[in-house]
Amino acid sequence: MIEVTRGDGPIVLGLPHTGTELPDDIRAGLNETGLALADTDWHIDRLYSGLRDDVTLVRQVEHRYVIDVNRPPDGESLYPGQNTTGLCPLSDFDGLPIHRPGAEPDAEEIERRRAVFHAPYHAGLSTELARVKEKHGVAILYDCHSIRSVIPRLFDGRLPDFNIGTNLSTSCAPVVEKTVEKICAAAEGYTSVTNGRFRGGWTTRHYGAPETGIHAIQMELAQSTYMEETAPWRWDSAMAERLRGHLAQILNALSDLVKSGALR
Repeated sequence: MIEVTRGDGPIVLGLPHTGTELPDDIRAGLNETGLALADTDWHIDRLYSGLRDDVTLVRQVEHRYVIDVNRPPDGESLYPGQNTTGLCPLSDFDGLPIHRPGAEPDAEEIERRRAVFHAPYHAGLSTELARVKEKHGVAILYDCHSIRSVIPRLFDGRLPDFNIGTNLSTSCAPVVEKTVEKICAAAEGYTSVTNGRFRGGWTTRHYGAPETGIHAIQMELAQSTYMEETAPWRWDSAMAERLRGHLAQILNALSDLVKSGALR
């Protein structure tokens, strides 16, 4: 199931990993680790809420342990040779199994989930991008993510605060990438990187085609910038409000690019 909130502006926010819902049959197959839902992009919908009143939001309500809508539908790895999680994850980010023995989804079940959950999310995203592009001549897909800042299985050391992904500068016009980079670099007390460990998931890579007027960029935030990174994953109001100011600046600047005609 997806939630769509339509706005009149040129930006579409993708929210693929904020959902925590689990269908009963899938919940029954998860072990204690899986039921903890530790790999949720906690509070990301709240973090971006109200930053602009004209954005469109497309949100997946089921948890990524049901199916990861930011993975290719054929299950191909986004980062060959590196540890990652798949279309229907079998482990959490730390590599711990998330299913009860014998309850792992087989090929038939993965295909069912792809049809029931993955395809509708991307149908909704495609529809909204087409609508926004029709109205503005271009559309900017800004894919919203967050992750714990320290996960040794996935990356060395501590993750930068702002992780900008543009699929090696191919998913959006240079001015889009540079605009976001400049704001992040100027944010006092924060660190940033472009196309580091995270260069954009399937959503960014699939939709980002600047030559057609669709510009896609992923923002992976270190969760340490706005919340406690251990259960129960508490929101930190002071940190979050400070971060929200920078995120608003990014969305405002991207909208201004469209209004100025810089992307046409």
